Amino acid sequence: MKIQTVIHPSSVIEAGAQIGEGARIGPFCYVGPDAVIGDRVELVSHVSVMGATTIGASTKVYPMAILGGPPQNTKHKGGRTTLVIGENCAIREGVTMHLGTDSSRGETTIGDNGNFLAYAHIAHDCVVGRNATFANQATLGGHCEVGDNVYIGGLTAVHQFVRIGDNAFLGGCSAIVGDVIPYAIAVGNRASLRGLNIIGLKRAGLPRSEIHLLRKAYNTIFDRSRTVGENIEFAKAEFASSPTAMKIVDFIAGRGKRHYAVPSLKGGDGDDTDDD
Repeated sequence: MKIQTVIHPSSVIEAGAQIGEGARIGPFCYVGPDAVIGDRVELVSHVSVMGATTIGASTKVYPMAILGGPPQNTKHKGGRTTLVIGENCAIREGVTMHLGTDSSRGETTIGDNGNFLAYAHIAHDCVVGRNATFANQATLGGHCEVGDNVYIGGLTAVHQFVRIGDNAFLGGCSAIVGDVIPYAIAVGNRASLRGLNIIGLKRAGLPRSEIHLLRKAYNTIFDRSRTVGENIEFAKAEFASSPTAMKIVDFIAGRGKRHYAVPSLKGGDGDDTDDD
C-alpha cells in the first residue's frame, strides 16, 4: 500500500521538483525546481531546499535549515553543481549545507545516517561519510573530507581542505587546521592529538587485541626519536598484517605535503583509554 504524500498548502513547490512517496512537507517550506525529495522525507516547517539538491529517503529536516544554497566561494561562476544528502539523516534547526563549486569537484556529498545538530554548517565541495555526528555549530570549511563514524564537537571549526579519518573524535570548541588520522582524538585551538578514540573503537566492536595493536602503531608513528618518514617505514613493516593500523599509515602516507595534527608535547601517547 502506498504511503500518502502530504504537502502543506502554505509551502511552495516549484515546477520540476521531484517529491517521493510518503514525503511530508510541512508549513512554509520552499522546494526549488531542481530538488529531489526522497521517499518518506519530512521537512518539518520553514525549510528551504535550493539548487540541485537530493535528499535521501527517510531523512528528517527541522525548521530554518537551508539546504543547497550557493557556495560561498568567489571562484564559483554560477554553473550547475549539486548537494547530495544520504538516507536516514537528522538535520536539525538552522543547519546549512551548500552546493559544490563549478571550479572544483562540483558536488557536496553527505553519507547515510548523519546527525547534524542545530546550526551546523557544511561548506561547498565537502565529502562527509556515513554515521557522522556534528554537534551544535560544528563547521566545515570548503573541500573537507570527513570519514565514517566521525564525531565533531560543538563550536568546532574545521579548516578548508582538511581530512578527518574514520572514527575520529574532535573535541568541542576546537580549531582543526591539519588532517586528523583515523581513530584519533583531536582537541584544542590549533588542535593536537590526545590519543586514540578508545571508547569509539569499543563501540564499533574492535577487539581488545586490535586496540592494543593500534595503540602500539600510534606510538610508533609518533615516536619523536625518528623522523616521520622513518616511522612510517617502521610501521609499514611491523603492522602490515593489521588493516586497522595500516589505515592510519596509508592516511599519513597519502597526504602529500599537507599538514596534519600530531600529539601534544605534554601528552597524547595513545593511552587515553577513557576519553570519549
